[in-house]
Amino acid sequence: MNDLFLNFIEKLGSIDNTALFAASIIPYAIFLFYLFKINSVNNFVKTGFSLTVLFVFITILLSIFALNYYDKTLVEVDFLHGLAESFLTISDFVILFGFIRMLNNLEVNNS
Repeated sequence: MNDLFLNFIEKLGSIDNTALFAASIIPYAIFLFYLFKINSVNNFVKTGFSLTVLFVFITILLSIFALNYYDKTLVEVDFLHGLAESFLTISDFVILFGFIRMLNNLEVNNS
């Protein structure tokens, strides 16, 4: 059983996942479309989830730059990888701030 699991994991690791990552923009775009239709969600949350698309775009650009300039993947160039991840951190903080504001507004309305 252990060998079967390890073989399965090894087979999964050998699959090229580029098409899967490219196709993942479709459900995320649908998510954003319906998120922007919900009036009870504030603009910080909507902006934060939209900034995640900017993170993906910046990551792609920095990956291409790292391959062309350093001949390495983005993960191997620490300062570029950190720069790319900082955009994800910013979007996460904007989402968190938006949810905190939503919760504070709920507390004010209930008191």
